Amino acid sequence: MELTKRKAIKIAWLYGLIIGLANLIGSVIPSSSSPDLMYTDMSEWENFLKDESVVVAIISSFCYIIPFLACIIYSSTINPRNLKKRFINMPIAFASLSISGWLYYFIAEFITITIIKNYFKIPVKTILLTSFMYIFLECLFSFTLGFFIMETLHRKVFLPRFFPEGKIASTTGLIKPSNKFLFIVFYISVNLFPVAFLLFAYITMFKKYNDNPDPKVLGFLAIISILDIVIFIIFGHYYSSPLEKLKEGTESVKKGDYSGHVNIVSNDSFGELADTFNDMISSIDMNNKKLIAVQNSILTGMATMVESRDNSTGGHIKRTSDCVRIFVEYLSSQNEYSNLTKKFCNDVIKAAPMHDLGKIAVPDAILQKPGKFTDEEYEKMKQHSAEGARIVGEVLKEVDDEEFKKIAVNVAHYHHEKWNGTGYPEKLSGEEIPFEARIMALADVFDALVSKRCYKESFSFDKAFEIISESAGSHFDPELTKHFIQCRDRLEDLYLRF
Repeated sequence: MELTKRKAIKIAWLYGLIIGLANLIGSVIPSSSSPDLMYTDMSEWENFLKDESVVVAIISSFCYIIPFLACIIYSSTINPRNLKKRFINMPIAFASLSISGWLYYFIAEFITITIIKNYFKIPVKTILLTSFMYIFLECLFSFTLGFFIMETLHRKVFLPRFFPEGKIASTTGLIKPSNKFLFIVFYISVNLFPVAFLLFAYITMFKKYNDNPDPKVLGFLAIISILDIVIFIIFGHYYSSPLEKLKEGTESVKKGDYSGHVNIVSNDSFGELADTFNDMISSIDMNNKKLIAVQNSILTGMATMVESRDNSTGGHIKRTSDCVRIFVEYLSSQNEYSNLTKKFCNDVIKAAPMHDLGKIAVPDAILQKPGKFTDEEYEKMKQHSAEGARIVGEVLKEVDDEEFKKIAVNVAHYHHEKWNGTGYPEKLSGEEIPFEARIMALADVFDALVSKRCYKESFSFDKAFEIISESAGSHFDPELTKHFIQCRDRLEDLYLRF
């Protein structure tokens, strides 16, 4: 069923009657106990109210007229643009408007007392304090009872009818009561307020007849009230805490973090829901890891296929990947690189095998040439970095992990850039070069130096590290170079195994 302005206004009239009823009940209940009679020195004030009963009745009538007018104004401002928002907000909006009459009454009483206090002997502070207490209770009762009824109708009848598919929480401009707020309102309306009223009614009943209340009954009511408040606090936490934990767990999953579980241990629906949620996350995490493993296998397979065309760099992918792993693990252990997250390090390691994917676009005559390239051939070879970035971007287009995609593209695109700006393809310099590409550059060149190629013999470790050290500040990031050299022992062990 489609929600229209006409239907929304009809429901608004129904809700208007509900808050009117809540205000009426709130005004009738305390009057039977005559709280003003608690104080014997208020006789002149009571006589004034009796003498001006017509004026008082007119002023009091506005306690109902003002909320009614406020609801009409709210309904009249509904239009097609704000229809959904205004309708969903209706219970909390009307419940808030319901207390406007009581606030008006207190303000009117305050103004009246301020005007007549010089002509009558009245206890101003006592009257205002007593009035404030009961106006507060009236507001609390009207708001909680009205909201309880309207929110129940909204949830059980109207929202399912007009929005059967749900998906209303994302609507802009909504007033979203928290679970704790809802519990407080519902609990006050059906339990705490009646108990408090009984206590006040019992006390005022005895004050009316100038008698003393039975201490046992009074103590019993006080104990019930205290226990009620304690239960209210505990019960509120009982509901709000697990829901908050489930919300936090859902937010983590939304961000792609499947490692955390919701810690709710209880033999009830919340515990069952948490167990089901955790099982679901474990299942998603397992399937996600399988997908990542398949994805990595495909990417590594592509890189290996490209490498098989290049008869001069056999094993280059495996060696550079292990070299990158050793390097980033060392960097993450250093204080100056403590900001490197575990995910970043894993992403760089995972991206390393893809750094030369662009060579798939290089002709075999160039890629498999046994000697040095001509200038023209070298220019064609240099195109592999930009082409690799394009291919990696296409391959990872459907991957949700934007951070990993960016790192993988940067590694492929910029691993031949040089610190002094003489590299390719963009001639970036210094920190313009992405950090992950600077890491890859060191691993890539180191492998080329210590590996045998068709146009050169392998260099010794001493010679290779000497060249890398001399290239700090020209080819490589000088700070990263210092740390790379600190990895020498582990790198030598790695290449000796190869």
